Amino acid sequence: MEHSPWLYAGFLAFVLAALLIDLKVFHAEAKAVTIKESGIWATIWISLGIAFGIGVFFWMGPTSAGEYFAGFLIEKALSVDNIFVFLVIFSYFRVRPEHQHQVLFYGILGAIIFRGLFIFAGIALINRFEWVLYLMGLLLLYSAYKIGRGTDSVHPEDNPVLKLFKKTFPTTSQYHGQKLFVRENGKRVATPLFVVLLVIEATDVAFAVDSIPAIFAITRDPFIILTSNVFAILGLRALYFLLASSIERFHLLKYGLAFILAFVGVKMLAADFWHAPISLSLGVIVGTLVITVVASLKTTPKHEVLEDLPHPEVILDLTDPKQYEEEEAQGPGSDSTL
Repeated sequence: MEHSPWLYAGFLAFVLAALLIDLKVFHAEAKAVTIKESGIWATIWISLGIAFGIGVFFWMGPTSAGEYFAGFLIEKALSVDNIFVFLVIFSYFRVRPEHQHQVLFYGILGAIIFRGLFIFAGIALINRFEWVLYLMGLLLLYSAYKIGRGTDSVHPEDNPVLKLFKKTFPTTSQYHGQKLFVRENGKRVATPLFVVLLVIEATDVAFAVDSIPAIFAITRDPFIILTSNVFAILGLRALYFLLASSIERFHLLKYGLAFILAFVGVKMLAADFWHAPISLSLGVIVGTLVITVVASLKTTPKHEVLEDLPHPEVILDLTDPKQYEEEEAQGPGSDSTL
């Protein structure tokens, strides 16, 4: 379905304005985000996403609205799974709570740009080479296997983007408030906060490998794909501050995500002889998420599951600014030098 370029421009202008108001008006001062504040913002962002989906229903019809909500839920669920990775990154680099919001702000801004590029590049590839859909389907099945087995481990110090940046650009080992760059001895150098932002961006690119192909199994409408992705990740910062200290309560979510990715992967591979209605796809996604979230809240994580989650001391470091007073002078990373 063709859409006017002005429609995309208007949507992106709205998103940029909302992000700037969030950062410059409501979070102009560097301060730790409280659970109450994050809960309010999470509600606002989710409500905006739902309201847009309702608008799609009246403007484009129930099928497009179903596709939008399916993509929105997949991306939102994957975002919750990403919170664990952000916990590890912020802990490793000892980012103070009052500076985490700015990093996530620019991280999400970069994510919107990169995902937009991935979406339109993916659509161009699919339109030119139909067989790319089969590669995406296989990729989703592999991603489902990795998530279900829990084979992904997070080691910020091994990030190839970080290693390359450290070799090519001078950095300082000390934080300078919210500054991303400072001048030392007449040279412009990057602060650890910029390095954290770089790792966050590189990590999100890896996440996009799972989420973008998944929604291609739902729809090929670029406007629906873009808007559902953007509205889902807009509330990621608020969800992070809201759920960071209780992420272990969702220990079964990864199995639900694995099942959803496997379902859409099979749906993509079988597209030539089986066209699942959007109502079925949406029902599977909603049902799976409800079952895994409820089951997570009603059961206790096994010992081996708890070992994969952030240690309680990590969560304490991220939520209590006093924990940083002695550590900040050591620089980021337990034994690393930028």
